[in-house]
Amino acid sequence: MPLVYQELRGLAHRHLQAEREGHTLQSTALVHEAYMRLAGQNPPQWQNRAHFFAVAAQLMRQILVDYARAFRSAKRGAGAVKLTLDEAMIAPQTLDIDLLALDLALKELESLDPQQGRIVELRYFAGLTIEDISEVLDISPATVKRDWTTARAWLHRQMSGKAPS
Repeated sequence: MPLVYQELRGLAHRHLQAEREGHTLQSTALVHEAYMRLAGQNPPQWQNRAHFFAVAAQLMRQILVDYARAFRSAKRGAGAVKLTLDEAMIAPQTLDIDLLALDLALKELESLDPQQGRIVELRYFAGLTIEDISEVLDISPATVKRDWTTARAWLHRQMSGKAPS
């Protein structure tokens, strides 16, 4: 765990930077919660670094969605949690997205095309590179790029209610 702790904190920090003003969840808490959930179950045999981060991404996504739901229920719907769906992921400025709406759209995408849903999760929530995703899913990098582009366009259309520009 010490070998990946800093990388997990960086990933969590990037996700939390785009959160609403006054957000109380911190990157350390997100990493610790993900670790507790990992330790609480029978951890799989990690195939490689990318596989570990793929599982960690799923857990972080679940934690962020649970946190957003709790916040919404506490505020009776006010103050939607915002994230950015942006290829760069480092400079989130172009498209603000409600995390709960993103989660619902991603679940719909996963039902239509599980591979594209998994690619979005690995790229956006885990911050994996195209090459890492290719390795985790055992598909070519060209397929990952193509599916990533298609999935982003589909999600944008679902989230905005219109075709992407």
